[in-house]
Amino acid sequence: MRIRRTHPGQLPLDWSKDAEIERIIEARVAIRSEAAALRWRFRLILIETVLMASLVLAAGLVLHQPTGLVLRGAAMVGAACLMSGLLLIALAGLTGHLIARYRRWRGQ
Repeated sequence: MRIRRTHPGQLPLDWSKDAEIERIIEARVAIRSEAAALRWRFRLILIETVLMASLVLAAGLVLHQPTGLVLRGAAMVGAACLMSGLLLIALAGLTGHLIARYRRWRGQ
């Protein structure tokens, strides 16, 4: 591979020598990663909710059940799945927060 040479007028920056800048960069990356992980968890919960409600709807219609009953059942399953997923995300976040506080307390 070719090594690209920098422009002679460019200010040479060596970020690896400064520990404070390295710490700031790592903190920003951690915050972004945590936010992205939360978004992905929420997306997975929504996908799971739609799939479960669709399965109940399809099964009810294939078994020739009354449409109103099938729709109500699919809505209830979807709502229960969404609530349980959101509760799971909240409890996981709370547990992580409590563990971090415990570790800070033990480190003192």
